[in-house]
Amino acid sequence: MNSLWNDTEARTFEGELGQRVYSSQLLGRDPSLVLHGGGNTSVKLEAPNLFGENETLLYVKGSGADLEHIDANGFAPVRLAPLLRLATLPALSDPEMVNQLRAYTTRAEAPAPSVETLLHAVLPHRYVDHTHADAVLAVMNSRDGAARLREIYGDSVVIIPYVMPGFDLARLVAERYPAESHAKTIGMILLHHGVFSFGQSARESYERMIDLVTRAEDYLARHNAWTIALPALTPGPVPLRHDLAQLRQQLSRIAGCPLICTAHTDSRSLAFVRRDDLVRLTQQGPVTPDHVIRTRRVPMLGRDAQVYAEDYRQAFEAYHPTARAPKVMLDPAPRVVLDLQLGVCTLGRSAREAAIVHDIYSHTMDIQMRAARLGGYQALPPKDLFDMEYWDLEQAKLKKSGPPKLFAGEVVLVTGAASGIGRACVEAFLARGAAVVGLDLDPGITQQPRRPDFVGLQCDVTDTPRLVQAIEHGVRAFGGLDMLVLNAGLFPPGTRVESLATDDWHKVMRVNLDANLALLRETHTLLKLAPNGGRVVAIGSKNVSAPGPGAAAYSASKAALQQLLRVAALEWAGDGIRLNTLHPDAVFDTGLWTDEVLQARAAHYGMSVDQYKRKNLLRTEITSRDVAELAAELCGPLFAKTTGAQIPVDGGNDRVI
Repeated sequence: MNSLWNDTEARTFEGELGQRVYSSQLLGRDPSLVLHGGGNTSVKLEAPNLFGENETLLYVKGSGADLEHIDANGFAPVRLAPLLRLATLPALSDPEMVNQLRAYTTRAEAPAPSVETLLHAVLPHRYVDHTHADAVLAVMNSRDGAARLREIYGDSVVIIPYVMPGFDLARLVAERYPAESHAKTIGMILLHHGVFSFGQSARESYERMIDLVTRAEDYLARHNAWTIALPALTPGPVPLRHDLAQLRQQLSRIAGCPLICTAHTDSRSLAFVRRDDLVRLTQQGPVTPDHVIRTRRVPMLGRDAQVYAEDYRQAFEAYHPTARAPKVMLDPAPRVVLDLQLGVCTLGRSAREAAIVHDIYSHTMDIQMRAARLGGYQALPPKDLFDMEYWDLEQAKLKKSGPPKLFAGEVVLVTGAASGIGRACVEAFLARGAAVVGLDLDPGITQQPRRPDFVGLQCDVTDTPRLVQAIEHGVRAFGGLDMLVLNAGLFPPGTRVESLATDDWHKVMRVNLDANLALLRETHTLLKLAPNGGRVVAIGSKNVSAPGPGAAAYSASKAALQQLLRVAALEWAGDGIRLNTLHPDAVFDTGLWTDEVLQARAAHYGMSVDQYKRKNLLRTEITSRDVAELAAELCGPLFAKTTGAQIPVDGGNDRVI
């Protein structure tokens, strides 16, 4: 591992706190050291208080901060003296410890101090760095890991046996570190937790961390356990969407809420799940207790989800036979599922959470495989993992998290998603917590927006094989399908019936009717498996009930689509799928309506553009967002008992009324 320290970069960060920020960001740049808010850093600085008296403040990373992007405001300044007094208490509950940490923070708007604040306080060093370095964890979690660590580091580090994070760990370090450290001590290893480095400067502490991790990497390399060669495998052509949707439905039922389930079928993932020693390697537990909190469950391998849930309940009773049930129970659904065909599946209440689980488990895979090369992977005993999972502070965090967004854990597919009503629908569903699969002919759909809960696919909806591929892609990304918005449509130039060419008629029908039939047919099974029931919203048209001259093909196609949905509503109600239609009119903020066209149409009616936009009974303008917001609400609980409905979004049209 190479140091990333750059003197030119470092000089742009002023003062010792600035240097702390810079070195923290360097650690955060390397995912083999810290991931998604993991790791911790601190610095002890002198500062005058309001009375002009100097006191030492511990600037420690705020709870939940991300080292890669942290700035000075991401550190909580906490008075050191009362922290050191706290560490002398014989006992202190972790919730009360957190309360005291907040009480001793000198800036009201500062983030909550990390739960490891007391641990950083008792270490007699100016700068302290803490990471979950993959290389160190691989050695630590191997057979005879503690002995191997002593072989690597000698007396340059102090090794502390495992104690759950919190006050008890800080108290143990306060007792043992002074007795076991000496002038040449540069770090500390907390078994089954992580590695610490110290220094009088930010650079010294950072580069000592790099040195400690490099020693572990070199040790693994000498024992042929650093580079793990895996066979090159490619996923088969077999569609996985129905199996994946069934798995997601089952796990969501156990979790008590919809979950995003992302399937990773890359060569590395497939090779890992097909290892001969997979059960022995993966069924022990995560590499550190921190990973229990972040992934919530140990992996599940080739087992029925309901059986897994029952095993979990039995395990809880075994490890906590006299314990009172926690006020906030964690759901027993796994967050990582390993399957020979589906590969590595990661789950979460959102696409971002599922992605974080995958990032963590991807590193876990490397650690487990390297530890196996050193004689075998060994995790903490199950009781320690359960204790960490039902820790007071984790329970408090869950209670404070608040209610999830409306469509958390759910997936919607939107056609015609690159512009107009379609794009507004994407934004409306994302704002409500859904993961979105957007289809459009426009290749720009693949670039907007760039976030983990959106997949944009260029797709001609009239190309059924390509449409099926797009559905497969979307399900592999998010695990299933809960909602479908049929928005893509074609509005041809006005043509009287006697002049309407058959090819033009068929072109409109292929887009506005046939493609939607294919979408309904290909997604029916997926919608049937939706944890909260499937929902379909079609974007119809005022022309269904009030057609205009020159729009025969368009009006007929939209009327036929409406009849298709009415029949589907009759047939699919027993499957828990509801289908409703919105009939917008005069939505002018779409690609169909240029300024020139608007001006020409307004002039035709002898109106200004603004008057033309509002030529409805309510004299109001209808926007794409208006339609999209109602489309999203139609999929929500307010309309849970509505199916087969047709709702105008037109400001009131006398011909329709």
